Amino acid sequence: MVKIIDYKKRFSAEKQKEFFALTVQGDLEILKSSTGGNYLSAPKLSIPSTFDEASCISLIGKELPGRIVKQECEPYSYTIESTGEVITLNYKFEYVATEEVKTEMPTVQFYKPSANGTLANA
Repeated sequence: MVKIIDYKKRFSAEKQKEFFALTVQGDLEILKSSTGGNYLSAPKLSIPSTFDEASCISLIGKELPGRIVKQECEPYSYTIESTGEVITLNYKFEYVATEEVKTEMPTVQFYKPSANGTLANA
């Protein structure tokens, strides 16, 4: 499950209009730091929406089925907001909806009595 924790107003240069993106957060993970220690983190990402601001506010705290996974991608530059440091990343986080459970019908075999009284496939 992922939880909607925030929203942000964004602007689409391509469509020349504003929209709202929901920020979702995944489950806690224990990660290993570069110095060898453990720390807790939870992946977050932003998902564009068609909702108005009031709807976005009402969705905060709601959970969605699925998870956030780390996907490799082409390297890109990223600026750490708190320090201004520019780093290069080669991954992104992506929301993956829970796959619907497929219910398969069991195979049914039909039998008919044979001439000698045993059952044979129909």
